[in-house]
Amino acid sequence: MSETEKTSVKALGSGSAKVVHEVVRLRGEEELDRPLRSLLLSGFAAGVAISASVLTEAFLHQRLPDAPWRELIVLLGYTVGFVIVILGKLQLFTESTVTAVLPVATRPSVRNLARLLRLWTAVFTANMAGTLLVAALIAHRVIIGPETLGAALDISRTLLTHGPGETVLFAMPAGFLIASVAWILPNAKGSEFWVIALITYVIALGGFSHVVAGSVEAWLLFLVGETDLTGALIQLILPALLGNLIGGTGLFAVVAHGQVRAEIETGA
Repeated sequence: MSETEKTSVKALGSGSAKVVHEVVRLRGEEELDRPLRSLLLSGFAAGVAISASVLTEAFLHQRLPDAPWRELIVLLGYTVGFVIVILGKLQLFTESTVTAVLPVATRPSVRNLARLLRLWTAVFTANMAGTLLVAALIAHRVIIGPETLGAALDISRTLLTHGPGETVLFAMPAGFLIASVAWILPNAKGSEFWVIALITYVIALGGFSHVVAGSVEAWLLFLVGETDLTGALIQLILPALLGNLIGGTGLFAVVAHGQVRAEIETGA
C-alpha cells in the first residue's frame, strides 16, 4: 500500500476499494485475536440486543390499526436491534462472514482458518444463547404482556411458511446485505445510522432470513409449542445460517476480496 493509503487506513477515512479492504481486514484481525471470553460475552450481548428488533415489531404491530400500510411501519422496527448491535460494536455472526474472512483470504493458512472457525463457533453459539434467553422471557411473558406476545407470534409465524430450501435462498440476500454494511461503514462518516437502518429495512421488506434475528422467532415458536426443537433447528435456524454464509462469505467476501486481490499481491 502507498503511504497515502496507509494514512487513510489509520484514519479510517474514505479511499479506494483497496483502502476499504484494508480497514475491514484490520478490523477482522482484531476480532480474530480477541480472547474467547470476550467473544462469548460480546456475542451473547449481541443476541440479547438483536431481540429488540422482534420486540419493536411486536409493539408496532400491536398498536397500529389493521391497514394496508401497517406492515411498512412495523418493519421499521426490524432495524432497531441491528442499530444497537452494529453501532455498539457487539459481535454479530453475520458481520463476521466478511470482516473475519478477509484476513484468511489475504493470508490463507491453517492457523488463520482455525482462528476463523474459533471465532465463528464462539460468536454463533453466544448469539443463539442470547436470543434463546430473550425468547424465553417473551414466551413466559416476563417482559411483555399477553397482547404483545400474540403480536410477536403473528410476526414469527411467517417463518413457518417457508421450507428449509426456501429459507436458504431467502437467507442469501440477507447475508450479502449485512456483509455490505461492514464494507460500507468505513466510508459512511456521520451516516452510520442511516446505512444500517436502510439496509436492514430492505432485509425486512424483502422477507429475507437473518439467522440471528430470525432465531428469536424460531425459539419463540418452539417455546410456545408451535414447532419442535428439530423444526426450529433443522427447518428454520440452520438453513438461515447456511444461506447467510453463502451470501456473506461465498458471495460478498469473495467479490470484495477478488476485486483488489491483484493490487494487494503486486503492491500496486
